[in-house]
Amino acid sequence: MHELHRKAAEEHTLAAQNHRTAAEHNEKGNHEAAMYHSLRALEHSDHAYKLSNEAHSKSGKIGVV
Repeated sequence: MHELHRKAAEEHTLAAQNHRTAAEHNEKGNHEAAMYHSLRALEHSDHAYKLSNEAHSKSGKIGVV
């Protein structure tokens, strides 16, 4: 379970990095690169959400027989 939380946190970090990079490219007028990084941020964010939900659902089952 701890591994799922760690992986989710990593995905959140990657999403944030891609959001920042997208904003930088957008400010420079490089909209193609901004779109690419925005989509990557969305992918990481979606993956983090799924991992977080999986970790949450498993955490309620610890100690249950």
